[in-house]
Amino acid sequence: MNYTKILSIGLVCMGTSIGFSSFSHAENNIASKSANQQKQWVGKPAPSFKLQDQNAKWHSLSQYKGKWIVLYFYPKDNSPGCTQEANQFKALYPQFIQNNAVVLGVSLDDVKSHQKFSEKLALPFPILADSNQQLAQQYGIVRNFGIAQIAKRESFLIDPQGTIVYHYNSVNTQSHAAQVLADIEKLTKSK
Repeated sequence: MNYTKILSIGLVCMGTSIGFSSFSHAENNIASKSANQQKQWVGKPAPSFKLQDQNAKWHSLSQYKGKWIVLYFYPKDNSPGCTQEANQFKALYPQFIQNNAVVLGVSLDDVKSHQKFSEKLALPFPILADSNQQLAQQYGIVRNFGIAQIAKRESFLIDPQGTIVYHYNSVNTQSHAAQVLADIEKLTKSK
């Protein structure tokens, strides 16, 4: 091999090594960002709210004192992932009730949209219309898509005293409801 070829191979190997190092660094930054977001909320009092559900009934944080609250934000009524997530919470809803927990879905859609979505899926729990982005802004989870805005798919587990005990900033729509239920059961046993 000539010297130029050896130098080229060496540079490619070195570039690849640097690329992997950069990828690893980016991965670590994402993991630490996730951990920091988690720490930002855990142990803090949940922001209060007063929002209407799909039946135009008002809900506030204070009315659920003494219960676990699963506050799950989702992007859009009738989208595939949001439908899947709602159906997972629906399937496990009786177990949430048995564990002294309420499930509250929240998106930026209005009451009318929520009503259609809830009827279509026969949801047994309230989905709150945060069309003014009051609650999503407090939690810092509004995402801009050009002129449209949606809530990020994130959830918060609030203990019976009103303190946030878990922030789920990475949600799998197929397993999230089961994960939250398991966390409630684990936290209940440890108290």
